[in-house]
Amino acid sequence: MNGDSRAKPVLLIADPDGSVVDDVATALEREGVAVTGAPDGAQGLLQAGALQPDVVLVAATLPVIDPVEFVRAVRISRSVPVLLGVGEGHAEQAVRALAAGAAACVARPYRVPELLPFIQASSPEPRQVLTVGGVELDVHAYQVRVGGRAVHLPLREFELLQYLMRNAGRTVTREQIMRHVWHAAAGTSTNTIAVHVKRLRARLGDEDDQLIQTVRGVGYRLVTPGSSEKPS
Repeated sequence: MNGDSRAKPVLLIADPDGSVVDDVATALEREGVAVTGAPDGAQGLLQAGALQPDVVLVAATLPVIDPVEFVRAVRISRSVPVLLGVGEGHAEQAVRALAAGAAACVARPYRVPELLPFIQASSPEPRQVLTVGGVELDVHAYQVRVGGRAVHLPLREFELLQYLMRNAGRTVTREQIMRHVWHAAAGTSTNTIAVHVKRLRARLGDEDDQLIQTVRGVGYRLVTPGSSEKPS
């Protein structure tokens, strides 16, 4: 790598398909990201130790070392976010990888817009943790805890929770959520928001909608501890 590579976020991709790695590297280098590839798990672990990457992306098809064991080994030694690249038939591996400490699962073949938020969030900055009541969200590690218990969220639900926590105590409209989380123009159908809010509540254990309240006809409000506001 070039001598100035540490000025950029560094992504390590452990994937046996060199052409896949090359395609991602070409696209991400235009975004100012330095990319290094490793063809198997053994070389991937060596690179992870030597390079100290900001994000690690591992394919579910990784040879030599099982990808789940690879995730576990990286997470034991470092707090770097590890993403698992999955395709059809990898559902079981995805569940095991998340339990082993993977930050998220992403589609393989990889899509740059899906990878960029993780990479950009991992740039060297002070650790940022949002806390509302018993919910803690680590912005850079893509981790959520509820009452000290780790909760794994899909990327979109993670971003939705982050937006609500940054606006805790305030009502945010469906249009604001669509614009800031989905990056969609006003007027786009917001039914998908309701679906994601329902799933998020279930994962957080918010069975009575007391944490994420629906403000009828307007949007949603993440309630801060001690608030006496009632859903309208």
